[in-house]
Amino acid sequence: MCLGTICAYPKFTPVPFREEDLWNGLPEETNAPYGLAKKMLLVQLQSYRQQYGFNGIYLLPVNLYGPRDNFDLETSHVIPAIIRKCVEAKHRGDKTIVAWGTANVSRDFLYVEDAAEAIVLAAERYEKPEPVNLGSGKEITIRALVDLIRELSGYEGEVEWDASQPDGQPRRCLDTSRAEREFGFRAQVDLREGLRRTIEWYENMLQSHSVRDAG
Repeated sequence: MCLGTICAYPKFTPVPFREEDLWNGLPEETNAPYGLAKKMLLVQLQSYRQQYGFNGIYLLPVNLYGPRDNFDLETSHVIPAIIRKCVEAKHRGDKTIVAWGTANVSRDFLYVEDAAEAIVLAAERYEKPEPVNLGSGKEITIRALVDLIRELSGYEGEVEWDASQPDGQPRRCLDTSRAEREFGFRAQVDLREGLRRTIEWYENMLQSHSVRDAG
């Protein structure tokens, strides 16, 4: 089992991304070294299968999120970063938070429990060389995502967009029909519910740390 990355797709892949488009161009510049390295793992698996009969399968997940994510503002991805900024700004009474980019790009997000279910199903049922997308199949702009996190976290301040920071790939959304056809996977947790669970986990984690520090 090898997990690739949506960053391996070409920069201007038609939406929704289909597995057949994986080799139709170079990845977006800021993700290219990572995406290309991951694609080489696909080549290796396919070569080992052909030469040695090695049953290696390759999955292409979208951006994952959920409880116990990386909430470090220096290294986290967009969902945990914005959750942390909104929750902490709400507690401090800050009137603004800063978000990266222009807010106009889009992403497809998959909740961590759905991702785990997909991996198990693929391990049990899939034995082919072709890569398989794992995603929700639903696209949301970063602006709409941030607005949703603000709503669910209860943060009523404003958002300043730092357009000097990179947007990354213009659009991301996966065609997930192969995963459903080959091993019966379809995402079950919608974005609103997944974000609610993640925000609740982060709030509880902060509260437990505060109680421990006070003790």
